[in-house]
Amino acid sequence: MTDKANAKQRIEKLRAEIERHNRLYYIDAAPEIADREYDTLLQALEELEQQFPEFASATSPTQRVGGAPLDSFDNVPHAMPMMSLSNTYSKEELVEFDRRIRKLIPEETFDYILEPKIDGVAISLRYENGELVRAVTRGDGATGDDVTSNVRTINSIPLRLSDLMPPAVLEVRGEIYMDTAGFAKLNEQRQEAGHEPFANPRNACAGSLKLLDPREVDKRPLDAIFYATGQLDGIAFDSHEQMLQTLKGYGLRITPNYWLSKEIEEVLQRLDELEAMRHEFPFEMDGGVIKVNERRLYEELGYTAKSPRWAVAYKYEPEQAETTLHAITIQVGRTGVLTPVAELEPVQLAGTVVKRATLHNEDEIRRKDIKVGDRVIIEKAGEIIPAVVRVVTEKRTGAELDFNMPTACPVCGSETEKREGEVALRCTNLQCPAQVKSWLTHFASRGAMDINGLGESLVEQLVDGGLVKNPAELYALQKIEVLGLERMGEKSADNLIKGLEESKSRPFEKILFGLGIRHVGKGAATILANEFKNIDALMEADVQALETIHDIGPIVGKSVVEYFQSLEARAVIDQLRVAGVTFEQSDSVGSNELEGLTFVLTGSLETMTRDEGGDKIRARGGKVSGSISKNTSYLVAGASAGSKLAKAEKLGVTILNEEQFIALLGSDEKLKDQKAGQMGFGF
Repeated sequence: MTDKANAKQRIEKLRAEIERHNRLYYIDAAPEIADREYDTLLQALEELEQQFPEFASATSPTQRVGGAPLDSFDNVPHAMPMMSLSNTYSKEELVEFDRRIRKLIPEETFDYILEPKIDGVAISLRYENGELVRAVTRGDGATGDDVTSNVRTINSIPLRLSDLMPPAVLEVRGEIYMDTAGFAKLNEQRQEAGHEPFANPRNACAGSLKLLDPREVDKRPLDAIFYATGQLDGIAFDSHEQMLQTLKGYGLRITPNYWLSKEIEEVLQRLDELEAMRHEFPFEMDGGVIKVNERRLYEELGYTAKSPRWAVAYKYEPEQAETTLHAITIQVGRTGVLTPVAELEPVQLAGTVVKRATLHNEDEIRRKDIKVGDRVIIEKAGEIIPAVVRVVTEKRTGAELDFNMPTACPVCGSETEKREGEVALRCTNLQCPAQVKSWLTHFASRGAMDINGLGESLVEQLVDGGLVKNPAELYALQKIEVLGLERMGEKSADNLIKGLEESKSRPFEKILFGLGIRHVGKGAATILANEFKNIDALMEADVQALETIHDIGPIVGKSVVEYFQSLEARAVIDQLRVAGVTFEQSDSVGSNELEGLTFVLTGSLETMTRDEGGDKIRARGGKVSGSISKNTSYLVAGASAGSKLAKAEKLGVTILNEEQFIALLGSDEKLKDQKAGQMGFGF
């Protein structure tokens, strides 16, 4: 066999192997290899494709991201119309829906299938002979935007179906969504950067798909679930359930839950069960979709001008509450952004008492015509962040007051500014006590330097007392100074000094995150620490060098360079060096006893935090997930474990208490035995 033939065979094998690992990681939540091994496979494939460009393929895993920015999106017709479903909020109308169907097909027997209704952006993917050739938005139902370049960045969507003999044409329809946790983090980053936050995950998702640069789309926490088909050639389905399971077999993600029912009364009961699970899904779920399961009946049941007669969407009432907005206060963040906050009459919402809600910025206050004293409707945007949805204007008395953003920082009195291209106001004083307090709190947090004993209350006293003006000055604190603070006894003072000393040896990525560089979260800090190994190498890097690193890009790169160009930042780093803080990546390599195993941690642990438990798992090559599935290897359950414990018991997931978890971490041989049992092979 020639070198070229060998290369082609190797390329095809690598592509198949990488796609299999993509499916194990993103679809099945059951990875078999560590990230480093995956990266090695991908690098080997990239090198071969560069050496033999004649074997290039648009469906290669190496081509997910990296295309040039688009000038615009092409408008393309759908092979089959993308119809929308009729909606109802009434169970009585569902009974009427059932009556109409049975009147149309009185001699037929059939089942209903119920799925959660995902509040995302409708999408149609076209696979030809197993290869993804096009992704199109719904548009007006007849034509939509070609967003193929952006959809290809979503790792859970296969570029090639996992089937040796795929159909000639398979169009799948579904929903692209942004997971709720990722949405909250994205909004936090946008506000910190001075940009307009997204109103909800659906808006964030829609905005992401319309970005003209696929490299920027790749940074958004997008995912997809598929539940319907368009044009088919070479394949047919007898039932909706069969179709779902076939899509799953191809490597496409389907809904995590669905229910079959013979009667509409059972469907109504299942809808109540689904609503009770509303907050357990990683996506916004605003109702249920009811379909006839037997696809052979679809043509006979037919369609209206806009919707199929064999399906309907039942929407739950949004979780909202009405309350009074007593005042609007201003928070100053660690980057100086002034954020208006609604101070509310306490009210119950989605299982919690809400007293405050973000108003984002002055533009939002003006757009919604919010006044102090208004009766307002609030809801949890993305089920996480309380937000003011609208004002109940009909309840105004005339005593309500307009609100204007301050022209000076409410904390230090310095001028505020609005940078070009930003909607946020910023305090111009880098030594503003509010900024310093936020910076110190961030620096001492568990995800950063994890300084025992240094909480918000103590930070307040240290800054207000003039003892600390930046993180480096923490390490110059003397016990005698600390003892003079309120509620600070001998033992507490000793614990703080000890905590500061211990924090000096935190890993390089922790100190990078703790520095508070704009746009540099935990993930970016880890990538930078692994890439540059020490602070000096990182400080010398330019934007061009940084933006070529996967998952860093030009925005983070520019922010890092600007940070290290600051004389103030360099002075803080010099002070931290003198104090003995670690600025180098450790050469020690973690073990891999937990490689291939996925853990979920829930409840309160006594001997460690959940973050620390997660770090221990990752240090041994394991994965940590936030949700339970049948592919979860272990649930570590601390005190007050909630719904995750019940779900783990239902799925038969192995449950460990804290003592068992510690024992597992402490025994390499036991880990190997357990892993062999989980993965189905021996060592």
